[in-house]
Amino acid sequence: MITLRDVHKSFGEKPVLQGINLEVPKGQSLVVIGGSGTGKSVLLKCILGLVVPDRGEITVGGKLLDAANREAFLDTFGMLFQGGALFDSLPVWQNVAFRLLRGSLARPLNEAKEIAIEKLRRVGLTPETADLFPAELSGGMQKRVSLARAICADPQVIFFDEPTTGLDPIMAGVINALIREIVSEMGATAITITHDMTSVRAIADQVAMLHAGKIRWVGPVDQIDSAGDPYLDQFINGRAEGPIETVR
Repeated sequence: MITLRDVHKSFGEKPVLQGINLEVPKGQSLVVIGGSGTGKSVLLKCILGLVVPDRGEITVGGKLLDAANREAFLDTFGMLFQGGALFDSLPVWQNVAFRLLRGSLARPLNEAKEIAIEKLRRVGLTPETADLFPAELSGGMQKRVSLARAICADPQVIFFDEPTTGLDPIMAGVINALIREIVSEMGATAITITHDMTSVRAIADQVAMLHAGKIRWVGPVDQIDSAGDPYLDQFINGRAEGPIETVR
């Protein structure tokens, strides 16, 4: 569904991505792990078209992602942002139905609200939540609203950026379970960026480790503990000692 071939990106003299080769099969959930500053967010932005690679190519559904077809691609994806990124001035249902209230996906107001309420139910929130404002919700409820928004237009591709950041372990587990269930039900292709190994084990089919702008290891999630890669081993076990340098 998504293929990256020899993708490079630098900012000034600082190289961030240095020849990324990666494939995400249709309907699979890929989780990209790695420390802060390794290029995970830049990788995601390149796929979204927010950042233009210096060289290399990205294809989505077999089509080269470029300026000519970027808008068509954006209609097929959903996004769960790290901080939720809800609009404080809009009620919950309008946040969820944001994509359905404008642009090529626009629906009549009543229909958009009905879909939003159904998506809220799917993430475990009652219809009464629809008319509240984000500030009236707990952090866990806000994250569920953000998830409902990500799936509201039934996307083919969903991106999750640190989906459990700021949540307690129990709520993080709830969100992980919802992500896994929803991605499976929809048959969507998912890419998640996280450093939370609990999330990795809960939602990944495949795992790719990014370090120093390169893919160090990629493989099935059930092989990460036996992979034998020293960078991966140090990261997943949280060891201070190893090939990944730590600031002291």
